[in-house]
Amino acid sequence: MSFMLSLFLGAGFSKWSVGLPVANQLFDFGISVWGPREENKINIVKSLKRDWDRFHPESPAEDFIADALNFDEKEMQAVLWYVGRRLSEPFIWKKSHSGKWRRRVLMMDENYKLSIQGIKTAQAFFTNLCLIGLAGVITTNYDLIVEYALGTNGFNYGINNQVLFGRGAFARSTWRSPVRLVGNIPVAKIHGSISWDIKEKYTDGRRGLTGNALIVPPTPEKKPSQALRRTWELAETILRKSRNLIIFGFAFNPYDSEVINLLKNSNRDLENILLIDIDPKKDRAKELWPDARITECLPPSEGDSKIEKWLAELRD
Repeated sequence: MSFMLSLFLGAGFSKWSVGLPVANQLFDFGISVWGPREENKINIVKSLKRDWDRFHPESPAEDFIADALNFDEKEMQAVLWYVGRRLSEPFIWKKSHSGKWRRRVLMMDENYKLSIQGIKTAQAFFTNLCLIGLAGVITTNYDLIVEYALGTNGFNYGINNQVLFGRGAFARSTWRSPVRLVGNIPVAKIHGSISWDIKEKYTDGRRGLTGNALIVPPTPEKKPSQALRRTWELAETILRKSRNLIIFGFAFNPYDSEVINLLKNSNRDLENILLIDIDPKKDRAKELWPDARITECLPPSEGDSKIEKWLAELRD
C-alpha cells in the first residue's frame, strides 16, 4: 500500500477519548475505592504524595514516582499499584450477583465496553483510519483503549494467532475456543500494558487492579524494559515501513528521550506527519523530520475537517 500510514498514541489520546488523566493529573485520586484493602493503599499514597509535595511544590508527578522507586517496599508497591489502578478506573464493571457485589476489568471483546462513550469515540476514530489502511499502532499508554476499539479480530501484538489468557466475549466457551489475536494491525505498547505481566498477555486489565502489570513506571528519563525488547523491535518495524504518520497526544517532552530517539532513528524519511493535539509541538517534530510535510490540528471533533483533508490527500 503506497501510503503506508501508521499511528503513534501518547497520553493525550487516552485523555481525549476516555478522560484518563495525563501525567500532571495522575494523582487526582479519582478512584471509586473497593474495600478496606484498596482504601489502605490509597491512604498510603495520599500521605506520601502530600508529604512529598511539601518539599517539591513545583515538581511534576513523574518526579514523585521516580522518588517512590526508592521508598521502602510497601510504599513503593503502593505507588506503583496506584498508577495502574487509576488508569483502570473507567473500565471496571461492577455487578451484583447472588446478593454480593463483584467487579472486574472489561475484557477486550465483550459488549459492555460499548457502554463507555469514550470507547465508541475511539472506535469511530480507528474505523476511519482502517478504511484507508492502517499499517500499525505504537503507543506509550498502558490502558486497553486500542484493544477495546479494535477487538481481537482487528489487531495483534506482533505474533499472528497469539493466544491470550482469560475469558472472551462468551466466558463459558473459552475452554473450547481460546481467545486469539487474529487481526492484521500490529500494536506495539512500548511502555507495557495493564493486561500484561512478566509471563503472559491477558484478555482484560486485571493486572491494573492487582499491581502486577508489566509497565514501565512513568518517570523522567524512563528506560525501556528488557522484558519489552520485542515490543520495541515491533515499533521500529512499524515505523520503518511507514511513509506517513499520525501522532496523537504526544508532547515530545525532552525527558522522553528514548521514545523520541525511537521516532527519529527508526525512519528519517517520513513524507507526511499529522500532529493531533490541543497544543501541537510542530517545532519539535520538525527537528526530528526536517524534510517531512508536517500538519497540525486539534483532536476530533474540532479537528475533523483538517483530519479528513489530510487523509484525503493521502488517498489522492
